[in-house]
Amino acid sequence: MTLLPFPSTSRMRWRRLDVPGHEEARIDRTPDGWRLVGRLDAEETGIIAQLRYTIVADDHWRTRSALVEGDAGGVVRISLTSDGDGHWWRDEKPLPEFDGALDVDLGFTPATNTLPIRRLELGVGKKAPVRSTWLRFPELRLEPLEQTYTRENARTFRYHATVDGEPFIARLDTDDFGRVLRYEGLWEAELAEPVE
Repeated sequence: MTLLPFPSTSRMRWRRLDVPGHEEARIDRTPDGWRLVGRLDAEETGIIAQLRYTIVADDHWRTRSALVEGDAGGVVRISLTSDGDGHWWRDEKPLPEFDGALDVDLGFTPATNTLPIRRLELGVGKKAPVRSTWLRFPELRLEPLEQTYTRENARTFRYHATVDGEPFIARLDTDDFGRVLRYEGLWEAELAEPVE
Protein backbone atom coordinates (compact mmCIF):
# COMPACT_ATOMS: atom_id res chain seq x y z
CA MET A 1 0.00 0.00 0.00
CA THR A 2 1.48 3.33 -1.02
CA LEU A 3 1.31 6.55 0.95
CA LEU A 4 -1.08 9.22 -0.23
CA PRO A 5 0.39 12.19 -2.12
CA PHE A 6 1.63 14.63 0.49
CA PRO A 7 -0.47 17.80 0.88
CA SER A 8 1.13 21.02 -0.32
CA THR A 9 0.75 22.46 3.19
CA SER A 10 0.31 20.55 6.42
CA ARG A 11 0.42 21.29 10.14
CA MET A 12 1.06 19.08 13.13
CA ARG A 13 1.05 19.56 16.87
CA TRP A 14 2.34 16.94 19.32
CA ARG A 15 2.55 16.62 23.08
CA ARG A 16 5.37 14.79 24.80
CA LEU A 17 4.26 11.72 26.76
CA ASP A 18 7.15 11.21 29.19
CA VAL A 19 8.18 14.78 30.14
CA PRO A 20 6.56 18.22 29.84
CA GLY A 21 6.68 19.30 26.23
CA HIS A 22 4.87 20.40 23.08
CA GLU A 23 5.88 20.87 19.49
CA GLU A 24 4.30 22.43 16.43
CA ALA A 25 5.46 21.83 12.88
CA ARG A 26 4.50 22.80 9.36
CA ILE A 27 5.52 21.18 6.09
CA ASP A 28 5.20 23.15 2.86
CA ARG A 29 5.77 22.19 -0.76
CA THR A 30 8.44 24.33 -2.43
CA PRO A 31 9.46 24.55 -6.09
CA ASP A 32 12.38 22.16 -5.39
CA GLY A 33 10.94 19.91 -2.68
CA TRP A 34 9.82 20.39 0.91
CA ARG A 35 10.34 22.73 3.83
CA LEU A 36 9.74 21.71 7.46
CA VAL A 37 9.50 24.41 10.09
CA GLY A 38 8.87 23.69 13.76
CA ARG A 39 9.07 24.90 17.32
CA LEU A 40 9.72 22.84 20.45
CA ASP A 41 9.05 23.74 24.08
CA ALA A 42 10.16 20.96 26.42
CA GLU A 43 11.88 20.19 29.69
CA GLU A 44 14.11 17.14 29.98
CA THR A 45 16.81 16.21 32.53
CA GLY A 46 16.48 19.66 34.07
CA ILE A 47 17.05 21.46 30.76
CA ILE A 48 14.34 23.82 29.53
CA ALA A 49 14.49 23.89 25.74
CA GLN A 50 12.89 26.37 23.39
CA LEU A 51 14.09 25.47 19.92
CA ARG A 52 13.11 26.38 16.36
CA TYR A 53 14.15 24.42 13.31
CA THR A 54 13.97 24.66 9.54
CA ILE A 55 14.73 21.69 7.30
CA VAL A 56 14.89 21.86 3.53
CA ALA A 57 14.47 18.57 1.65
CA ASP A 58 14.57 17.90 -2.06
CA ASP A 59 11.75 16.43 -4.13
CA HIS A 60 12.76 12.91 -2.99
CA TRP A 61 12.70 13.90 0.71
CA ARG A 62 16.51 13.87 1.06
CA THR A 63 17.71 16.49 3.54
CA ARG A 64 19.57 19.39 1.95
CA SER A 65 19.86 21.70 4.97
CA ALA A 66 18.87 21.95 8.62
CA LEU A 67 19.02 24.89 10.99
CA VAL A 68 18.30 24.60 14.72
CA GLU A 69 18.25 27.74 16.86
CA GLY A 70 17.05 28.75 20.29
CA ASP A 71 17.89 28.07 23.91
CA ALA A 72 18.50 24.84 25.79
CA GLY A 73 20.49 25.78 28.86
CA GLY A 74 22.44 28.13 26.59
CA VAL A 75 22.25 29.62 23.13
CA VAL A 76 21.89 27.02 20.38
CA ARG A 77 22.69 27.45 16.69
CA ILE A 78 23.42 24.41 14.55
CA SER A 79 23.59 24.83 10.77
CA LEU A 80 23.95 21.76 8.53
CA THR A 81 23.99 21.33 4.77
CA SER A 82 24.02 18.23 2.58
CA ASP A 83 24.44 17.60 -1.12
CA GLY A 84 21.63 14.99 -1.03
CA ASP A 85 24.13 12.25 -1.92
CA GLY A 86 25.36 11.60 1.61
CA HIS A 87 27.94 14.35 2.20
CA TRP A 88 27.49 16.82 5.06
CA TRP A 89 28.86 20.15 6.27
CA ARG A 90 28.44 22.11 9.48
CA ASP A 91 29.03 25.83 9.04
CA GLU A 92 30.72 24.96 5.71
CA LYS A 93 33.18 22.52 7.38
CA PRO A 94 33.02 18.93 6.05
CA LEU A 95 31.62 16.22 8.32
CA PRO A 96 33.06 13.01 6.81
CA GLU A 97 31.81 10.89 9.74
CA PHE A 98 28.28 11.37 8.37
CA ASP A 99 29.06 10.19 4.83
CA GLY A 100 26.19 8.13 3.46
CA ALA A 101 23.45 9.80 5.51
CA LEU A 102 20.50 11.06 3.48
CA ASP A 103 18.34 12.20 6.40
CA VAL A 104 18.68 14.51 9.36
CA ASP A 105 17.14 13.16 12.58
CA LEU A 106 16.43 15.84 15.17
CA GLY A 107 16.15 13.87 18.40
CA PHE A 108 13.53 16.21 19.82
CA THR A 109 10.83 15.87 17.14
CA PRO A 110 8.81 13.15 15.42
CA ALA A 111 8.59 15.41 12.35
CA THR A 112 11.92 14.18 11.01
CA ASN A 113 10.73 10.55 10.94
CA THR A 114 8.52 11.58 8.04
CA LEU A 115 11.62 12.21 5.89
CA PRO A 116 12.78 8.55 5.60
CA ILE A 117 9.19 7.25 5.68
CA ARG A 118 8.37 9.32 2.59
CA ARG A 119 11.74 8.79 0.94
CA LEU A 120 11.74 5.00 1.30
CA GLU A 121 8.08 4.40 0.34
CA LEU A 122 8.27 0.92 1.86
CA GLY A 123 5.68 -1.68 1.00
CA VAL A 124 3.94 -3.49 3.86
CA GLY A 125 6.28 -6.11 5.29
CA LYS A 126 9.38 -4.45 3.85
CA LYS A 127 12.28 -2.90 5.78
CA ALA A 128 15.25 -0.72 4.93
CA PRO A 129 18.38 0.57 6.67
CA VAL A 130 18.76 4.31 7.15
CA ARG A 131 21.91 6.19 8.09
CA SER A 132 21.09 9.57 9.59
CA THR A 133 22.80 12.67 10.85
CA TRP A 134 21.36 12.57 14.36
CA LEU A 135 21.13 15.58 16.66
CA ARG A 136 20.92 13.93 20.03
CA PHE A 137 18.63 15.56 22.59
CA PRO A 138 18.94 16.99 25.22
CA GLU A 139 22.73 16.84 24.69
CA LEU A 140 22.42 18.58 21.29
CA ARG A 141 25.39 16.58 20.03
CA LEU A 142 25.68 15.40 16.43
CA GLU A 143 26.24 11.66 15.91
CA PRO A 144 25.83 9.28 12.99
CA LEU A 145 22.97 6.87 13.69
CA GLU A 146 22.23 3.60 11.93
CA GLN A 147 18.50 2.90 11.90
CA THR A 148 16.05 0.47 10.35
CA TYR A 149 12.47 1.20 9.37
CA THR A 150 10.04 -1.71 8.94
CA ARG A 151 6.55 -1.14 7.59
CA GLU A 152 4.35 -3.52 9.57
CA ASN A 153 1.03 -2.46 8.05
CA ALA A 154 -0.44 0.47 6.14
CA ARG A 155 -0.04 2.91 9.04
CA THR A 156 2.50 1.31 11.39
CA PHE A 157 6.29 1.38 11.19
CA ARG A 158 8.78 -0.25 13.55
CA TYR A 159 11.86 1.88 14.21
CA HIS A 160 15.13 0.23 15.30
CA ALA A 161 18.41 1.89 16.27
CA THR A 162 21.36 1.17 18.54
CA VAL A 163 22.03 3.96 21.03
CA ASP A 164 25.01 3.76 23.38
CA GLY A 165 25.35 0.07 22.50
CA GLU A 166 21.76 -0.71 23.47
CA PRO A 167 18.86 -1.47 21.11
CA PHE A 168 16.17 1.17 20.85
CA ILE A 169 12.88 0.04 19.32
CA ALA A 170 9.71 2.08 18.93
CA ARG A 171 6.40 1.74 17.14
CA LEU A 172 5.47 4.67 14.93
CA ASP A 173 1.78 5.03 14.11
CA THR A 174 1.27 7.31 11.12
CA ASP A 175 -1.48 8.72 8.98
CA ASP A 176 -1.87 7.96 5.27
CA PHE A 177 0.68 10.70 4.45
CA GLY A 178 3.43 9.18 6.61
CA ARG A 179 3.20 11.79 9.38
CA VAL A 180 3.74 10.38 12.87
CA LEU A 181 0.58 10.43 14.98
CA ARG A 182 2.05 8.45 17.86
CA TYR A 183 5.70 7.75 18.64
CA GLU A 184 5.62 4.97 21.23
CA GLY A 185 6.39 6.30 24.70
CA LEU A 186 7.43 9.76 23.52
CA TRP A 187 4.95 11.73 21.40
CA GLU A 188 1.26 11.87 20.54
CA ALA A 189 -0.37 14.13 17.96
CA GLU A 190 -2.96 16.64 19.13
CA LEU A 191 -3.49 18.11 15.65
CA ALA A 192 -2.84 16.79 12.16
CA GLU A 193 -4.16 18.95 9.34
CA PRO A 194 -3.52 18.84 5.67
CA VAL A 195 -4.16 22.48 4.86
CA GLU A 196 -4.15 22.23 1.06
